[in-house]
Amino acid sequence: MAVNANHPERWKADIAQSVDYYNDWFLRFAPKTYRDSRIQSTVAVEEAFALTSDLANIGAAIFRLHPSLLPILRMATAPPLARDRLIGLSGVSSSLVRNLEIEKRIPPRMTDDRVDVELERIADILARLLDIDIFPWLKADSTPSTEERYRAATVVADRLCGAISDPIIRNAQEQRQLAALQEWLERRGYLLHSDGPSDFTAMQPGTFAFRLNVPVRQLGREQTVNLPIDTVVRAKDAVAGQMPLLIEAKSAGDFTNTNKRRKEEATKIAQLRQTYGNETRFVLFLCGYFDSGYLGYEAAEGIDWVWEHRIDDLTGFGI
Repeated sequence: MAVNANHPERWKADIAQSVDYYNDWFLRFAPKTYRDSRIQSTVAVEEAFALTSDLANIGAAIFRLHPSLLPILRMATAPPLARDRLIGLSGVSSSLVRNLEIEKRIPPRMTDDRVDVELERIADILARLLDIDIFPWLKADSTPSTEERYRAATVVADRLCGAISDPIIRNAQEQRQLAALQEWLERRGYLLHSDGPSDFTAMQPGTFAFRLNVPVRQLGREQTVNLPIDTVVRAKDAVAGQMPLLIEAKSAGDFTNTNKRRKEEATKIAQLRQTYGNETRFVLFLCGYFDSGYLGYEAAEGIDWVWEHRIDDLTGFGI
């Protein structure tokens, strides 16, 4: 039985309330979240300065020892370099750069000789493009003062946070949404399954878990993959064979990105139903900018939702 998807007469008012709810959170908490991240980034940049002799020693050897320096050094150039731009300028393998930045490692299948050649290309581009306006000691061939070093580190840290500001805010909002779900469920007597059950269908009634991998068959194939689900709740009065409620927390700070991402949920529900049948219960937990176009698309796919500003609607799903 639908709770919100079949009530389009409520959508407009809910959208307005959800936007206000998100904006209120953003104004109160996003600046602090960003500042905290910038403080952490400044420390990381100062460590990068120490490891590279205040940027005078950038070469293959330093990346072999400290792969995680690359995203910091990309923000130390003029102009700051996006990852793909660095790959294009240096002519290196995208796999190498992504391994350095995401996996924090040297690609295990790349030969040592090739790694050294490509790391030197990266180092050469970075050294040529270092922003001497914020690192004046490089041009003067001198040792920076403590004040100069800190000032430069804050500039690079600000660039680094600016480049990843959306993920910073999105992660903070996601954590807040999951905390809201946990508080609501525990207030109703549900117990957190902190270890994560090996089989989500065998969860005990009255329990819930976060970030479970649910095995599903890929559409049109027999191959099984793990589908991450934010929250899985098994109702207190669940009977044998009844599927838990699967909840996907979604937030958005503008209307544009939601319409780009709306097919993700449609793919998830299709995979879940193909694997577990049409009785699969998958709902969205929404906060922010989700317009009627997004809601209509999800409703047409058979996906219902609960607004965070009206979290008690979860009771409509038997929770």
